[in-house]
Amino acid sequence: QVQLVESGGGSVQAGGSLRLSCVASGGRTVSIYGMGWFRQAPGKEREFVAAIRSSGRSTYSADSVKGRFTISRDGAGGTVYLQMTSLKPEDTAVYYCAASRYYCSGNECYGGTHEYDYWGQGTQVTVSS
Repeated sequence: QVQLVESGGGSVQAGGSLRLSCVASGGRTVSIYGMGWFRQAPGKEREFVAAIRSSGRSTYSADSVKGRFTISRDGAGGTVYLQMTSLKPEDTAVYYCAASRYYCSGNECYGGTHEYDYWGQGTQVTVSS
C-alpha cells in the first residue's frame, strides 16, 4: 500500500502563491510510475491539474493552469510539489495528490482519475479576490 500526505494549502489573495507538497510512503512506492494533482471545487467534478512521471522527465498540466502552476519532484521521487503562482479565485478547491502504478507509454498521460491507484486526503486552497 502507498500512503500520500498533502500539505501546504491555505488561504491567499488573488495573485498570490502557494506550494503544495505530497509525500509518498509505503512499501509499494517503487511501483509508482506517475504522480499527479487534481482538484475539486464544491459542486464540481474532480479535475486534473498536473502530473509528472516518476522519472521526472515528463510533466503534464491542464490548460487552465499552464504558465501558472509547476509540478516537480525531489531527486528520490518520494515528494512531489505543486508550485502555484498568480492564483485566481477560480483555483479555490480541495487539492488531491494521486499516485499511479500504470506505465503510460503515450504522449498524453496521467490526466484521468481512472489512471490512479492511490489518493491523499486533500488540502484546501482558498483564493480570495
